[in-house]
Amino acid sequence: MKIAVLVKTALDTGQLRIRDSVVIEETPLKISDIDRNAVEEAVKLKGQDKAYAVTVLKWGPLQKKVQEAENVLREALAMGLDEAYLIADEKLLNASHVATAKAIAAVVKKIGADLVLAGEATVDNYTGQIPARVAAELGWPVITYVRELKVEGGKIIAKRDLEDHVEVVEAPLPSVVSVTREINQPRIPTLLAIRAAMKKPVNKLTLADLGLDIAPKISAGYKPLVIQRKKIVIKDGTPEEKAEKLIQYLRQEGVI
Repeated sequence: MKIAVLVKTALDTGQLRIRDSVVIEETPLKISDIDRNAVEEAVKLKGQDKAYAVTVLKWGPLQKKVQEAENVLREALAMGLDEAYLIADEKLLNASHVATAKAIAAVVKKIGADLVLAGEATVDNYTGQIPARVAAELGWPVITYVRELKVEGGKIIAKRDLEDHVEVVEAPLPSVVSVTREINQPRIPTLLAIRAAMKKPVNKLTLADLGLDIAPKISAGYKPLVIQRKKIVIKDGTPEEKAEKLIQYLRQEGVI
């Protein structure tokens, strides 16, 4: 069984570079947090077969971010994946989810994967759309929000989280599965694994390599939400009087 793992080279939201807006070109990349869980699950499931990291570079400038994305993928390889595919093309920077899914699906077909694993959502955009869109492009079943996964007898048996209960579902292979943080605890690569990852292949592809052409990228900007404290300190009065003043301020602000 070949497994493709969607490993987004996401913006590191803990190190955002901000001026009037988010400075994308200066913000470092990292593996999207929940994708680490998908990588860990792939390593557990693959046995003697192969598992591949697949990513679409969504953040520019292209030439600067390609090398950074490759370094991020090396971390996934150090966790135990065997090979990586990095799709890097100017037309895919800020591209729509439809275009992103088409590019990923093309690589999945190229690999000949039987199973696609992904995090339930990525830490930078957090739309949660890509796994389902990839499944639609491939014409495969999709199981989302999976917290426990087994593969046996050519089918997937999964426990998935819903809002108020957990359900058990089955689907035939090939399938797409998105996982939650609860599915496992991602490993920390050893020094030997990190050194071995430097010898594993990272294949760089363009849309032309995949025989694809897509619509122009979306124009988008990202502005931070600025929160300023009111700096109101209530010092005088009894506890009851202070509580009453606090309630008055909250009413003025429309909180209560």
